[in-house]
Amino acid sequence: MSDEQRKARPATQYGPTAGTVAENVQRLRKRRELSIYQLSALLRKAGRAITPAAVGKIERQQRQVTVDDLMALATVLGASPQALLLPLRDDPAETIELTGAGTVPADAAWVWMPPAEQPLRMPAGIDPNTALLEFVLANWPPNAYRRMRDVLLGRLDALAYEDADGARRRDSARRLAASRQDPPIGEFVMRDEGEGDTDGPGMD
Repeated sequence: MSDEQRKARPATQYGPTAGTVAENVQRLRKRRELSIYQLSALLRKAGRAITPAAVGKIERQQRQVTVDDLMALATVLGASPQALLLPLRDDPAETIELTGAGTVPADAAWVWMPPAEQPLRMPAGIDPNTALLEFVLANWPPNAYRRMRDVLLGRLDALAYEDADGARRRDSARRLAASRQDPPIGEFVMRDEGEGDTDGPGMD
């Protein structure tokens, strides 16, 4: 091996969007109350094998995320690619950093890459409007979230008139929506239903 070949490869350069992805992977993983081992198992089941150590490196911005990795992470985290690529901020007074674009207004970034309107797969055993509200809570920035929240809560209000179960779901959803906190996905879903969601190879 020549001296040139022995030279260490230059360190990977990470841009601001890589940092955003790292933060969002960790945010969404914790929101779903998943350990790095559980997330790794879900990724393996989805056909994109990423070790627990590699998941930790992704969150510490020590491992590159390929396009296939990004898609698999979004899928198993019940998120959208946009929710991984952009900071969860859309205040017009704020700016964010995008790789290749530099500093841009936060709201303009979300207009350029609008939030997904619904999950790729609806979780089983949950009212569709409730599932959409959960998805919006995890994936939409504050201003866009508030607009969609009002629409979805209006639908839940209508369901509340149909039966007592609809009223319970509506009241529970309203408590969560009012808090705008980041509880685990499914926290306000009626637990007595007993159902929930369960869910190109890359190795680190």
